[in-house]
Amino acid sequence: MPTFYAVGVGPGDPELLTRKGERILRQADVIVAPVSNPAEASVALETVSPFLDESRQEIIIHQFPMTSDPARLVPAWQEVAALIAGRVEAGRDVAFITIGDPLFYSTFIYLLRIFQVSYPQIPVEVVPGISSIHASAAQALVPLVEGDERMIVIPATAGVDKIVDALARYETVVLLKVKPVYKDILELLKATGRQGNTVFVERVGSMRQKVLTDFGEISAHSPDYLSLMIVRSSS
Repeated sequence: MPTFYAVGVGPGDPELLTRKGERILRQADVIVAPVSNPAEASVALETVSPFLDESRQEIIIHQFPMTSDPARLVPAWQEVAALIAGRVEAGRDVAFITIGDPLFYSTFIYLLRIFQVSYPQIPVEVVPGISSIHASAAQALVPLVEGDERMIVIPATAGVDKIVDALARYETVVLLKVKPVYKDILELLKATGRQGNTVFVERVGSMRQKVLTDFGEISAHSPDYLSLMIVRSSS
């Protein structure tokens, strides 16, 4: 039966794609890759390009506006949902690719909700992917949690107050999307004495990967959008 697949392609290293993900991408009739800026390449598509056959498969790059305005977001999501549904109803398997995992801060989540309401007759299957958090910890050789420790994941844009609270309550704090408030985070880490227990990782799994553990280097760096920090209560 034709199916709509969501495939997590991992953080950017083709070798971190699961075997199931690779199998589905090789057999799918249509590949849909989301981008926020049409002038920039799709990281997800670059990651899986070795497994695709453009002579046989339809590759669709679809732009999704980077905004919180529902008046712009909802029509964009409904448009791509209708596009995908049309392909599936025509008897074609469609794979929507997303970096990391499809259900972890992913654009796919919006699509899933639309399909559950508007296209319940279409089978949907999610293929998990390795998150940037786990890939970053592996590259830096930093344990995320052990024993009874607890971990929290916070988009840094949630605000400094939430980061302060998390640092006080959790043994490991993972900060995503650090670029917009990078200077504020650095000041907070210095104020709380976490300089020696912070790891910065950028573009993990790609040729542009950067792993920094020295706080001086972290402070001097200008972060990319695809960057995160792992902050431990102790080394």
